[in-house]
Amino acid sequence: MSQRNSRRVVVTGIGVIAPNGVGNRAFWKATKEGVSALDTISHDGCRNYPLRIAGEVRGFDPADAIEGQYLVQTDRFTHFAMAAADLAKDDARLDTTGLSPYAVGVATASGSGGGEFGQGELQQLWGRGPKFVGPYQSIAWFYAASTGQISIRGQHKGPCGVLANDEAGGLDAIAHACRNTRHGADAVIVGSTEAPLAPYSIVCQLGYPELSRADVPERAYLPFTADACGFAPGEGGAMLVVEDEEAARRRGATPRAEVRGHAATFTGASAWERSREGLVHAIRGALDQARCAPEEVDVVFADALGVPAADRAEALAINEALGRRAAEVPVTAPKTGFGRAYCGAPVLDVATAVLAMEHGLVPPTPNVVDVIHDIDLVTGLARPTEVRTALVLSRGLMGCNAALVLRRGADKPA
Repeated sequence: MSQRNSRRVVVTGIGVIAPNGVGNRAFWKATKEGVSALDTISHDGCRNYPLRIAGEVRGFDPADAIEGQYLVQTDRFTHFAMAAADLAKDDARLDTTGLSPYAVGVATASGSGGGEFGQGELQQLWGRGPKFVGPYQSIAWFYAASTGQISIRGQHKGPCGVLANDEAGGLDAIAHACRNTRHGADAVIVGSTEAPLAPYSIVCQLGYPELSRADVPERAYLPFTADACGFAPGEGGAMLVVEDEEAARRRGATPRAEVRGHAATFTGASAWERSREGLVHAIRGALDQARCAPEEVDVVFADALGVPAADRAEALAINEALGRRAAEVPVTAPKTGFGRAYCGAPVLDVATAVLAMEHGLVPPTPNVVDVIHDIDLVTGLARPTEVRTALVLSRGLMGCNAALVLRRGADKPA
């Protein structure tokens, strides 16, 4: 193995923009306490659709975080991404002054792109004519917009990329960033944010049979229960700073967690029974890459779709992949409290996993009480647990599956 390929990649910074909290402290406080931010959708033009309940980011004014020249060019999903990237860089104390601009890259994942911006420009096109369509329509809706704008705004000219491959793309983007770091980049700003709560975006989502149509927040997203009726979507997400460990330590940064292993599979759109096999292969592949035995896993962050067949497949996959140890491993799905933010959801799970390892606390699964599957789902209150190794799972509606293994950093924050 080459010296570059043997580089250890660590998480040094986290930036969260989520329905239950903007910033790491607010997000972790709400998440560990099991606070649910699901509520009736309040965005303009979104109140007369069968989708009633979602996780909205409230109290976030992009003008407070982003310069006007970028605001007019970008959609809400990119506003989230730029703000979260700033938070992650501040958290990592990543000062790029003096670094080569080619030392830092950017990678994001997106499942929906800029629906709100695109809808507004299309309304101008059909209502007033092509002369009234702004020049930024060509870029603001595009999946790659967040990567591009973070790169331009921060002058990050290292390896950049975007993944548009289903919800599991949030984990795949992190793996992509780690590969770039092992092959020469000092750091990569990576993650995903989504803004799927515009009228056009909601209409597109109504084609998903897995989408919850519940009209009561407490009943909208109940995975692993007899009352499971689909998932409640959410907006927001998280960005991380991942770095070569040696480069991070040279500049005095604290490695908060190490990204040890990743694997991905594909089992077909809405083929939830087959997703069991795909998840098992992904879990085993990630553990093998991490050189980690199933017995070493201390917590599982579940995909938790909220569809009976999908929940059953995931529970069986966890038990099959972890073997006899599975009954003792706590499983959690904090996203039931803030919504399934598509590609942003697994990155929020990764952020939560890092915080859980640091604080020795597995957060609960909000609103869920009576679990009918053979897993140790953490409900009600957070569970004090020494967490050294975390396994994060994700599946997409189009059939992608992914697993990511994290190890606790050597140093805990004060």
